[in-house]
Amino acid sequence: MLAAVMGLPRGQPLLGLHMLLMALNCLRPNLSLELVPYTPQITAWDLEGKVTATTFSLEQPRCVFDKHASASDTVWLVVAFSNASRSFQNPETLADIPASPQLLTDGHYMTLPLSLDRLPCDDPMVGSGGVPVLRVGHDHGCHQQPFCNAPLPGPGPYRVKFLLMDARGSPRAETKWSDPITLHQGKTPGSIDTWPGRRSGSMIVITSILSSLTGLLFLAFLATSTTRFSSLWWPEEAPEQLRIGSFMGKRYMTHHIPPSEAATLPVGCEPGQDPLPSLSP
Repeated sequence: MLAAVMGLPRGQPLLGLHMLLMALNCLRPNLSLELVPYTPQITAWDLEGKVTATTFSLEQPRCVFDKHASASDTVWLVVAFSNASRSFQNPETLADIPASPQLLTDGHYMTLPLSLDRLPCDDPMVGSGGVPVLRVGHDHGCHQQPFCNAPLPGPGPYRVKFLLMDARGSPRAETKWSDPITLHQGKTPGSIDTWPGRRSGSMIVITSILSSLTGLLFLAFLATSTTRFSSLWWPEEAPEQLRIGSFMGKRYMTHHIPPSEAATLPVGCEPGQDPLPSLSP
């Protein structure tokens, strides 16, 4: 009868029963898992870089698992591609916890294990010295660690949830999956539009004003330089004392006659004396 209900050939009822028991065994832990009415989300604090090309910052799950946890329990973050979150199965032991390299193969991994004493219910801004967030993908040099918080490989989108596990690795409670989180993506140089026609009117006006000011500054510099250097090529008018016809000098010195010879005159040629008498009768 069971074989007919499951659509199995006659003679194989034990195989169908075995498959049914395996399915129920897989579903049993999830049926007993407590679902906490909490949805992870990007932090609401006004921070630069809350979402980048390889990271995003989550709100810390403070006071979320207090009613379901003991002192030895650990809160884990599950990161999955948005289309692979439904296929994620909670691990049953510590050995089953997926590491970050499995994101590219299985579509999910677990990271950022936190004890409950690191998630107190106190005001997060009192005595902390900073904004409390969980930055996913922040550790660039931890690729060899088992539960590495490595940079995310692409824009996603991603979904996350928090999972409470005991010391043996068995899940005890979980939150809801977050909304899809898409990382920022840089543009290639060829995709950047540089046509001025697509710019806003205010940007065009500002660009025109700056261009005009640049031209005026250049003209002012050119005029100043011309005025300054023109005096080297066209000297100013000579002073009145140096003009032709009005030269004033105390003594004129010849250059080819020494001063001593220029001052000695022949006898009878001194100034103010009569010229020499004539020899004619």
